[in-house]
Amino acid sequence: MKNFLFSVLALVMAVVITGCCKNDECASADASTSVSGKTWVIATDTNFRPFEYTNEEGKFVGIDMDILKAVAEDQGFKYDLQVLGWDAGVLAVQAGQADGLIAGATIKEERKQNGWIFSDGYFLATQTLAVAANSTIKSFEDLRGKNVAVKNGTAGMDFAKSLAENFGFTVSVFEDSPTMYQDVILGNSVACAEDTPIMAANIKDAKLALRIPEGMESKGAPYGFAIMNPANQELLDLFNKGLANIKANGTYQQIIDKYLK
Repeated sequence: MKNFLFSVLALVMAVVITGCCKNDECASADASTSVSGKTWVIATDTNFRPFEYTNEEGKFVGIDMDILKAVAEDQGFKYDLQVLGWDAGVLAVQAGQADGLIAGATIKEERKQNGWIFSDGYFLATQTLAVAANSTIKSFEDLRGKNVAVKNGTAGMDFAKSLAENFGFTVSVFEDSPTMYQDVILGNSVACAEDTPIMAANIKDAKLALRIPEGMESKGAPYGFAIMNPANQELLDLFNKGLANIKANGTYQQIIDKYLK
């Protein structure tokens, strides 16, 4: 009888704990409440508009944040979001201090060879160069003998470096996008490289004195959610299943339209 009562009590407590909390209300909870009995730690960037950024109301929002929330709700798992910045976020996942990374990370073969394990792509992005609003630069040839600012460890940096030798320009590396933009606005660099939707959104929303010349984009490459420990394959599988479902039911397109339409 005692064992029976303990079993009933345990069942009731499990139902109460599982049902008392929505994903966005307990993202930082320590309780083990996910499908696997785990709250997943997810790292992200601090300012990669429109994928992750702090809005005018002081809330941390963006395409990545909405997709992660929708996928988690669809698959029934909990997560602890850690807003660390790009470099710190990557290091956290590599060190096992975080389980996954969602931060507009381009799926690249080089990263795969270095231990990144990517989800299915969730957004196809190009990279582009932006110049000062009053700049006369119209093509890659106009960059010869000048300097281009880039953000460390990004596809934009890779894009600029892939062009540097052919078009005879140098590259300066920065740790975040706002500092990179200011380097161009102040005239220290003549251009900066960034993913096209991020560049366009920042110029528009922050009213930056920059413009994007036509014809200076790369070929597209997809963003992916990433893990770096094969033991976290369950998290990747959950993300892929949830992503497929929110694409099928229209939630994904609603998120994209909310920030980019």
